[in-house]
Amino acid sequence: MDFLFHKVSEEEKGKIKEQAKNIIDDFSKKLSRIDKGMKEPVIEGKEFERQEGKNKIDESFSRKKMFDNAPNKTDDFIVGEKGGWGL
Repeated sequence: MDFLFHKVSEEEKGKIKEQAKNIIDDFSKKLSRIDKGMKEPVIEGKEFERQEGKNKIDESFSRKKMFDNAPNKTDDFIVGEKGGWGL
């Protein structure tokens, strides 16, 4: 894997700095075009947060249903995807 890394010359450092400056300048220009008159989104509703103790446990929910619905599982665990969400 050593072939992937090399010592960066002063010339390369200058090019990298210039590229970074261009990226930041371009981003700043795009930010300046954003409509600053935008209003905050309005949330319509009476309750914004769930009140503790108000909600009842759904008795129809069971471990068996959860495991029946899981595509990948072992006897005691549901096996989740690793990095499969486009992150």
